[in-house]
Amino acid sequence: MDDLQPIRIKTWIPSESPALSDWERERLVNAVGEAVSDVSSLLSVKRVGDRLLLKRDENKYCKFIWRNSSNFNHMKCGRAHENYRFESCLGVIIPDEHLDGCFVYPHPEHPVPTMLRPQGPGVADTDFLLYVFTHSTDKCRLESSVLAYAAHCQTDSDGRPLAGTMVICRETLRKERYTYQHFVKTVIHELFHVLGFSKELLSQWKDCTVSSQIGADCWSYGQVTSRDETGQVRLYSPTVIRAMQKHFNSTRTDLGAPLENKDAASEGISSHWEARVLQGSIMAASLVEASLVRIDSITLAALQDTGWYSVNLSRAQSLVWGEGEGSDFGSISACHNSSAFFCTGSGLGCHFLHLHKGECVTDQYLDGCHIFKPLANASECWIEDNAKGGINKGCGEIFGSDSRCFISNITRLNNATSYAPVSGHCYRHRCAGINKYQIQVKDSDWMDCPAGSSIEVPGYQGLIFCPKNRLCKYSDLAPPISTQKTENFSDTTVQSDLGMMKKDDALQSSFTSPFSVSEAKISLAAVLSLMAVCSLLSAAVLLYRKSLSVRVHAASCRTPLPHILCRN
Repeated sequence: MDDLQPIRIKTWIPSESPALSDWERERLVNAVGEAVSDVSSLLSVKRVGDRLLLKRDENKYCKFIWRNSSNFNHMKCGRAHENYRFESCLGVIIPDEHLDGCFVYPHPEHPVPTMLRPQGPGVADTDFLLYVFTHSTDKCRLESSVLAYAAHCQTDSDGRPLAGTMVICRETLRKERYTYQHFVKTVIHELFHVLGFSKELLSQWKDCTVSSQIGADCWSYGQVTSRDETGQVRLYSPTVIRAMQKHFNSTRTDLGAPLENKDAASEGISSHWEARVLQGSIMAASLVEASLVRIDSITLAALQDTGWYSVNLSRAQSLVWGEGEGSDFGSISACHNSSAFFCTGSGLGCHFLHLHKGECVTDQYLDGCHIFKPLANASECWIEDNAKGGINKGCGEIFGSDSRCFISNITRLNNATSYAPVSGHCYRHRCAGINKYQIQVKDSDWMDCPAGSSIEVPGYQGLIFCPKNRLCKYSDLAPPISTQKTENFSDTTVQSDLGMMKKDDALQSSFTSPFSVSEAKISLAAVLSLMAVCSLLSAAVLLYRKSLSVRVHAASCRTPLPHILCRN
């Protein structure tokens, strides 16, 4: 394994790309550069020797093949298509410089060929070539929700993708609610698709579990997907099963990872994880804002099981959603009841990571199940400026970088309103140990908040519920460094250079809940029921669901059903 090194992903802007403004180009360069750097730090490969050369499609350039086994030129091209012009990938013309040569053998017995196209110089220091095409394509114009789509173009002899195209709808760079980190996660999502997490590539995955070297002594898994007893299509590969067992604390040996059932192709297979089970994963079909999207262990396990990469599994981010909940978590039969992750009705609460206030809603991928999603405006507890809204002044809210969302119904004792609805509120917190913390309400001292219980606050009436196994447990869960909704991309630092090549091969620098309170002898569902009438007073003034969610799909260039990234 010593010869495996971080994958070198080279990005190329096709010649047919329209000119971008300076600020569009800067957004593109910085975000793609960081995404490529992140992916390269996760995946290692046996590097391509010398220069990467893509092959030409014989079915395109060759009109006739010598098929008589007795001929000297058996199975070689005997006649070229007169109208052969170029190779393409998802509408992008692949430069001849990136392609191997092709030849025609006019006579069945003569060994000397006629050159149809010369061999190009290839692309140096490259293991994967990504064509980045930013344009308002027909798909972008016809489907206004589409942000981006991608497809792999070509694979090597072991099935590993060597090249792919990512089409970024130009409006994506101009959208008013565009944020840098959201776009980075979008690019990473699409890169994972073209590098192997795709229904189009599942049949090519290799079992290398007994191999001493990636790509050697491996064999095809055959079929890695199957339907479980409920009809849910799941991905069954060894590392994925182990990751699922660990995450859900299950000993089931057949616990495959479920694939999305709402965007599945005719064969029932999707290129995304099922949203009910793996909400918040980078490879779910719906991506919310960047701080809520995780590059999780199950996704990295799937990339490991392609057989093409050595994956740095230690870099996986905490998924939190469904952790330790058992093998039946997320099933349609169970998700319609209030629980630590699912909710009922349309009440107000906290997103399960407790960075945002939330509203109990569903979407097209949840099969009618409801979860708390961030509110549309001023839902972030960690943004100090959100205090200016002043909707819940009597609830003692504090907004800031150390504030998190807590289910509460407290109100000041001298408040004219004698009650407050149960909903999500923002209070300061500080850690005192693993799953141990204190909180602070406006004008109060720091108070212990025992996880899984509830507390009263001096000067207030009502209760604050203390979430269990959510706060002060995950070291990699924190709000973004920047609190701006639209960031200044001129000040963004890219971790590594983004090599943008022109035809001369020169490098250019331009180039997405409630919680158990059993210790307090009261359930959140019961509290919500008791306070339902009261909740109507404030529910009317609180806002729409968060609109930064995106949906994504996938395909190869040979079967152009590309991965699509959309706003909902």
